[in-house]
Amino acid sequence: MRIVVADDAVILREGLGKLLQGAGFEIAGLAADATELLALVESTQPDVAIIDIRMPPTFTDEGLQAARTIRTTHPQVGILILSQHVQPSYAVELLSDSTEGVGYLLKDRVAKLDELATSIRTVANGGSVLDPTVVTQLLAHRRRTDDPLDRLTPREHEVLALMAQGLTNRGIADRLFISENTVEKHVGSIFATLHVPTTTDDHRRVLAVITYLDGRS
Repeated sequence: MRIVVADDAVILREGLGKLLQGAGFEIAGLAADATELLALVESTQPDVAIIDIRMPPTFTDEGLQAARTIRTTHPQVGILILSQHVQPSYAVELLSDSTEGVGYLLKDRVAKLDELATSIRTVANGGSVLDPTVVTQLLAHRRRTDDPLDRLTPREHEVLALMAQGLTNRGIADRLFISENTVEKHVGSIFATLHVPTTTDDHRRVLAVITYLDGRS
């Protein structure tokens, strides 16, 4: 699996590249800013681009904007955003167009190589990954009058958070010590309550989290 890494911090950029190489990934290239990243993606056609949100010149959201450009010009490239801080609005912006092959993690996860590697593979295979801390912030984000999330039970809130982290029904069942059949019932209830359209797309599991934030419920 070919990976490109974009981060303005040379120690993190080089260190992450070596860690991932040691974990069996092929590092196609390293970039220090969004311009280098876009050129690198164009020339190497990687499976996944790991991108820091804040890069030169303004250190605001250059990485996020580069990620959106890549999703438009190279939709086959998975995107894994790394952020130093929780920014629910960035996660929503990244996921609002499509949840396929995209992830949003805090940089703390870099130290947990197994989790990071799993997230990269999930994104490369078209799945979605959200950092548990980001999920918590998303669920605690602005509430509207008659917010459908308020109609979820405490258990459904737990299931929803785990769904957004990319866990399967089996994984959720194991985490919550309940049966897989019970999880399926909770998931069905969540989709119905949040008015998530019925499709065959597994990515609606993440859409269930961002639907109410984007005013679509």
